[in-house]
Amino acid sequence: MAKIKVDLHDVYNNSKAIDKVLDDAFREAIEKRIREVEIIPGKGSGQLRKKIERYLQQPHIKPLYHRIENDSKNFGRLFVYFRF
Repeated sequence: MAKIKVDLHDVYNNSKAIDKVLDDAFREAIEKRIREVEIIPGKGSGQLRKKIERYLQQPHIKPLYHRIENDSKNFGRLFVYFRF
């Protein structure tokens, strides 16, 4: 099963770049019917993770995905699942 992996370490301090990377990953997942997007905000202070959570709760984004799952072994990444 294919999945998309998004590592945000390179754009952690650029809010617009983060939104663009996530938008691109979601668009690709929907177009190619890929069911899983792995997002890696890293462990850090948690601010980037909060930014991602706010992004995922936006009214135009929330209907696109099915569920979010935290990695139980590594809190520095999360998975977004799509249902097709």
